[in-house]
Amino acid sequence: MNKRSLIQSALAVALTATFAGPLLAQDKPLKIGVTAGPHAQIFEQVKKIAEKDGLKIQIVEFSDYVQPNAALNSGDLDANSYQHKPYLDQQIKDRGYKLVNAGYTVNFPIGLYSKKVKTLAELKEGAKFGIPNDPTNGGRVLLVLQDKGLIKLRPEAGLKATPLDVIDNPKKLKFVELDAAQLPRSLDDLDASAINTNYALSAGLSPAKDAIAQESAKSPYVNLIAVREQDKDKPWVAKLVKVYQSEAIRQFIQTQFKGAVIAGF
Repeated sequence: MNKRSLIQSALAVALTATFAGPLLAQDKPLKIGVTAGPHAQIFEQVKKIAEKDGLKIQIVEFSDYVQPNAALNSGDLDANSYQHKPYLDQQIKDRGYKLVNAGYTVNFPIGLYSKKVKTLAELKEGAKFGIPNDPTNGGRVLLVLQDKGLIKLRPEAGLKATPLDVIDNPKKLKFVELDAAQLPRSLDDLDASAINTNYALSAGLSPAKDAIAQESAKSPYVNLIAVREQDKDKPWVAKLVKVYQSEAIRQFIQTQFKGAVIAGF
């Protein structure tokens, strides 16, 4: 080998060493945060399809709504899939997160449950009613109760309504604000509670059979895949969303959840 060939070989080795780090880093599985239940089940299917296309995924389960955004914003996750846009918008406003919506996923019509009554009309005066303690889901439930005729809210309250916005409450319902994950367990102590579908299913409740009332399927609460602002235009994001929004995943959602979870894409 002549001197020029030796120099070219050395340069090739140097360039390989220089660029191998970033290339290898892309081969690491994407860490996707989900809440236990339907979000996790759906992403298990997404993972199978994505890996056939060369996109490796590691699913990380959480038991609450707060940590997945904190972990994503800090870089411990690459994306998360568990929340609707009003909740993400509120988190961004409250915590200054640099997160964006990468694509819509599913809708979970929220259900109202009780072990003490069969219908909302049977609720007695002063009944204790459990609602989520985060502003967006709490407001969501109050809007459902207004839609069902139990309360009336200030017109300007909008999606972020709180119990303080209730201007008419004929049954004098007493609202008990709890972490969303705790609401299934509150049914033994309260007269009724509003429970997000993912937590209802995890607790063995069937929205179709056990809910005494449900939110309309037409709502602004479609869930989404969130990523950091700096990552939104990266190829893996578009690829991940494309797999999620595929016909195969739509069919899985319809077959697996039978209307308790609805495709929002």
